[in-house]
Amino acid sequence: MPARALPRVAACLTIVLTAVAATWVSGEEPKADPTAPARNKLVQQHLVERGIKDKRVLDAFRAVPRHLFLPVDKRGQAYDDESIQIGEGQTSTPPFDMAFMTEVLELKPTDKVYEVGTGSGYQASILSRLVKDVYSIEIHRPLGERAAQVIKELGYTNIHSKVGDGYEGWPEAAPFDAIIVTCAPTKVPPPLIEQLKEGGRLVIPIGGRFDQIVHLMVKRDGKLIDRQLRPTLFVPMTGRDQKEAAELRKAKP
Repeated sequence: MPARALPRVAACLTIVLTAVAATWVSGEEPKADPTAPARNKLVQQHLVERGIKDKRVLDAFRAVPRHLFLPVDKRGQAYDDESIQIGEGQTSTPPFDMAFMTEVLELKPTDKVYEVGTGSGYQASILSRLVKDVYSIEIHRPLGERAAQVIKELGYTNIHSKVGDGYEGWPEAAPFDAIIVTCAPTKVPPPLIEQLKEGGRLVIPIGGRFDQIVHLMVKRDGKLIDRQLRPTLFVPMTGRDQKEAAELRKAKP
């Protein structure tokens, strides 16, 4: 556990022990987390039974409260394996897709990860339980600011977030051990290749609006070794990628 997390753990233990003591004095039973059974069911039915094996990944999905990252009127859908609208034309990725992409990165506790597309902040919070630091960027300011607030309230102190175009990467924090892209560009943004460590892993959906494939890429000798994994459906990457794609279409005869 990172040393900087110890004060947070100590504070959490103090709160829990105080609550337990209070209920013991009053004779009341401690209150269980009412959403834990739904999370456990999600993990078993939609992750374990569909092939996700990494125990650390499974434990992260059992622990992180997805409902708190969603708009209030969408929280009833939080533990279904489905894409959920979160505003600004964006969605929260289905948990299986998130778990699949997270697992193939083979993350280590010492890793530094870059995430393109903070969205609700849920994926970044899953990653924060698996690695040392998460750098997450969101192009839509209302989403980025809302996610940052939820992340702060839940105490995930190793997540660094900002508003900007994920195409450009995060040069000040690079290089990264792993990169995860949660929107679909038409090609791999060159800055991401530059900012990925040698031997680092990149998982990214690439393609048109309804024709996308998840790719796993490993950087060897400065180049990416590409492996196609499975069809998928993410919202398109906007910003520079969309602009370049439009310019390319105009240039074609």
